[in-house]
Amino acid sequence: MIKINKLEIENVKRVKAVKIEPTASGLTIVGGKNNQGKTSVLDAIAWGLGGNKYRPSQATREGSVIPPNLHIVMSNGLIVERKGKNSDLKVIDPNGQKGGQQLLDSFVEELAIDLPKFMNASNKEKANILLRIIGVGNQLHELEQQEQEIYNRRHAIGQIADQKEKFAREQPYFTDAPKEPISASELIRQQQEILAKNGENQRKRQRVQQIQTEFESQGRELNRLTAMLNEAQAKYTQLQEDLAIAQRDALDLHDESTEALENNIRQIDEINRKVRANLDKDKAETDAGDYRVQYDKLTSEINEIRQQKTDLLINANLPLSGLSVDDGELIYNGQRWDNMSGADQLKVSTAIVRKLKPDCGFILLDKLEQMDLDTLQEFGQWLEQEGLQAIATRVSTGDECSIIIEDGYVVGQELPHTVQQPVQQVETKTWKAGEF
Repeated sequence: MIKINKLEIENVKRVKAVKIEPTASGLTIVGGKNNQGKTSVLDAIAWGLGGNKYRPSQATREGSVIPPNLHIVMSNGLIVERKGKNSDLKVIDPNGQKGGQQLLDSFVEELAIDLPKFMNASNKEKANILLRIIGVGNQLHELEQQEQEIYNRRHAIGQIADQKEKFAREQPYFTDAPKEPISASELIRQQQEILAKNGENQRKRQRVQQIQTEFESQGRELNRLTAMLNEAQAKYTQLQEDLAIAQRDALDLHDESTEALENNIRQIDEINRKVRANLDKDKAETDAGDYRVQYDKLTSEINEIRQQKTDLLINANLPLSGLSVDDGELIYNGQRWDNMSGADQLKVSTAIVRKLKPDCGFILLDKLEQMDLDTLQEFGQWLEQEGLQAIATRVSTGDECSIIIEDGYVVGQELPHTVQQPVQQVETKTWKAGEF
């Protein structure tokens, strides 16, 4: 990894003259009070290595008659300079060959000199950067689309199942109702058959009465019609036989009641209402069960896709242990970005930025006063462990600071002769004849 070995800055923004030799791995903290030139150091480095798009709007220190001067020595031997009236860039390799911004861009990661651009990006943008550099963005996007589609289908089916269950619970159930609706015409047909049968029974009873009457009449006429005895006797005998037959038939006759059918006909609407209610309840319960089966099946599909996403990220070459992506957002040790500590946010950002360009071994960090000393030490140890160089600023004059800047200078550092105020000389002109 390429790092910064040495840098010299003069007359850039608030900096008058600063020399720094950052530690190769870990934190180099530029401390000092507000408005003393700390951030100007980082801005100068960004301008020197990142190009004119990072040139400060007022690059030359206010009140200086000497233009900005930047001199940066990289660990790969490159010397980067910006000096002169136009602060032109000059890049010289160890062999004396000259280069330009394109050479710097080959190993300087833009986000390493502009970390806030990453840290202030949306959660989705941060996650997309990570997925892009580990090469699983498209696969994860497809899996997330599948998961969302199945989730929407499952949600709709779950709502229908809930509605069916609610409808089934609200429906009354009548245990005394038949399983199928009753037909009024069928009840009337059964009633008519019974009435016809009862009419036939009545006719037979009347026949018995007629024979009985005639038999009695003939008995009274028996004495008077002695002369006709033989004829009457034969007829009487025949009538006795007919009467016996008719009496036997009449004994076996039983009338059936139509009261139940008449009651059913009167109550057919109510009975059928109960039957339909029971059928609706049964169907709603069946439908709810079917939808629940579909819901559970879709849940299994979602879990399978989520496992594929997990496996995809587990097998990916992630820049930091414990780092992952869930629902399009960065996750570190189970915490989303807004729940991460400041140290963890910096750690995640630094690891991702390093992964973007592995050759870039340094990073610029502004305003580390958000960290307490313990967290600062922890972050510094992690940088050393990872072999990363960080040049940072902090509003502090404590022992944690590598250097202290005061009024544009490094406290205790010998001032270079170039920052001394030059003596103003009055320009004199030699007049020649014919020249103006």
